[in-house]
Amino acid sequence: MKIRSPIVSVLGHVDHGKTTLLDYIRGGAMAQNEAGGITQHIGGTEIPMEVIETICGDLLKKLDIRETMPGLFFIDTPGHEAFTTLRKRGGALADLAILVVDIKEGFKPQTYEALNILKTFKTPFVVAATKIDRVYGWETHKGLSFMQTYKKQAANVQEKLDTGIYELLGILHDEGFESERFDRVENFAKQICIIPISAKTGEGIPELLTMLMGLAQQYLKKQLQLEPDAPAKGTILEVKEEKGLGVTVDAVIYDGILRKNDTILLTSLDKVITTKIRSLLKPRPLEEMRDSKKRFQKVDEVVAAAGIKIVAPK
Repeated sequence: MKIRSPIVSVLGHVDHGKTTLLDYIRGGAMAQNEAGGITQHIGGTEIPMEVIETICGDLLKKLDIRETMPGLFFIDTPGHEAFTTLRKRGGALADLAILVVDIKEGFKPQTYEALNILKTFKTPFVVAATKIDRVYGWETHKGLSFMQTYKKQAANVQEKLDTGIYELLGILHDEGFESERFDRVENFAKQICIIPISAKTGEGIPELLTMLMGLAQQYLKKQLQLEPDAPAKGTILEVKEEKGLGVTVDAVIYDGILRKNDTILLTSLDKVITTKIRSLLKPRPLEEMRDSKKRFQKVDEVVAAAGIKIVAPK
């Protein structure tokens, strides 16, 4: 029985740091390359367990999940108000989600919309309270866990951060969710974890990844299991003609196994399209689906929780 990576959707208001968070994890710079710094398409990135272990260190070792889970697959969704449909698509795909909230700005229109999407699809989520490095007086300690860097802050800086967390607790309570800062959570099945982080400095990201892996380990084991010959299911992100390849389909496979030469069915607005797979092109680990085509590698099969470019017959 194969275990696939959990699919994690990253949602939130525009410019609250969704893509910057993923950039830190994968060591990339996708946010700098986007028009106006705003994500305009759904992106997907495979993060191998080795990378997660490197970032989390001893925090992850306590969970004993090295042999059961291959990593995480992140979906980055647009934050601008014009991209509601794409956010819904990303929310529907997810096993887990990160709701990104600027700790100084709090909830904004797309934050509330993202929260409603998570409610609709009943997606378990954590809250990443971002930009803690911008709290007045904050002393940065790059890459440290939140608890390590928090203890190094002056008492008045800790108080400012805690005030921001309490405001988030109140809003989430009004929206029907009980929540608490992650280290104070008593029941992970009933309370939402709030993890203070800086996507710029990496502070708190070890706890964020550890919380995701722990929740997946505790509550999602059954839905992450794959039968060896289960047919693939996926969501289409884009269909286009590419020079040298012909008609291609960018998709995220969320269930089953997809193989070269398989016959697939796609639904359009007015009909069902049947086609055969000529080639499968998969982004390399840590590479984003929106990156250059040169970074795709040919594969013969894809297990669920993967972004893929499907090449149809000429």
